[in-house]
Amino acid sequence: MTRRRPLLLTALGALALPVWSQLANPPAGSETAVTDEVWLDAARQRAIAVKVRWPAMAPDTRPGTVPVVIFSHGLGGTRDGGDVWGQAWAAAGFVVLHLQHHGSDLDAVRAVASSFSDQRALRGVAGPAQLLARLKDVTFALDEIGRRHAAAQGAWAWVRPVQVGMSGHSFGAHTTLGMAGQRYPGFEGIDEPRIASFIAFSPTPPVVGDPVRAFDRLTRPLLSITGTRDDDVVGVGATPERRMATFAALPPGNKAHLVLKDADHMTFAGQTGARANIVPRLAVTLELQPAQHALVAAITTDWWRATLTDDAAARARLLNPAGLLTDDLWERK
Repeated sequence: MTRRRPLLLTALGALALPVWSQLANPPAGSETAVTDEVWLDAARQRAIAVKVRWPAMAPDTRPGTVPVVIFSHGLGGTRDGGDVWGQAWAAAGFVVLHLQHHGSDLDAVRAVASSFSDQRALRGVAGPAQLLARLKDVTFALDEIGRRHAAAQGAWAWVRPVQVGMSGHSFGAHTTLGMAGQRYPGFEGIDEPRIASFIAFSPTPPVVGDPVRAFDRLTRPLLSITGTRDDDVVGVGATPERRMATFAALPPGNKAHLVLKDADHMTFAGQTGARANIVPRLAVTLELQPAQHALVAAITTDWWRATLTDDAAARARLLNPAGLLTDDLWERK
């Protein structure tokens, strides 16, 4: 087994600056900043907790040019989900919007289950109704980004409201695939044109129907990420092999697939400490997690750079990403 090439992940300090998004000029400086907000979807009377990570911007940043990436947490998560990924992406110059989905978040899980080992209870808050609510959350978030940009509301004036990146983990990966155009039995799904590129952490193909048919509209760039220990958490048969099969069912063109040896489901939640250990985990996985987090942060950052900013150097790095071990898998089609 080859040794990993050292990868530097700059985890910049998150500053709680509630006025950041109200600034009349680009947020300048050497650090990213974070704001926690609650956005109201008046049409649904639904409050959506969000975390916004603002990158440092050069003083000469032009309005409407800073790309946005949205992150959708897994079942039982919060707007803190994907924290490791969000820090890396914001440090690379992206505005990162972490959504919290009421009805399938931590509060919803706590209301029905005493722990994440109660799979039957978890399945009760992971059904089609909650998936549809999540898809509508993302659509509303895109509308709100556009509204704030058009109104030149603080630093939102510098944000690019189209050609957005969409990502998510587990149930958030389902949400991501849904926004990319996945079809469902009795529901043709959503084909959202404002999103230009996707990353699905721990995805699964549909349980019912032909996955190739379900994914036939997914023609935009999509990176699928999983691990050899990315097992089922909810009890719906989402084995590592089924997660890997997602890539095989995708149509060719601008697709990539990363499989990390011994990475488990919580590796890809993008969290550390107690928040990442809500289910039993193996010692080998925990030992590998820091290096795997750094690797995934580097590859996903290059994915956004290549697909959202047309960065030629990032595209070149993605041909053969640095830091992969012999038993890791990287493939494209």
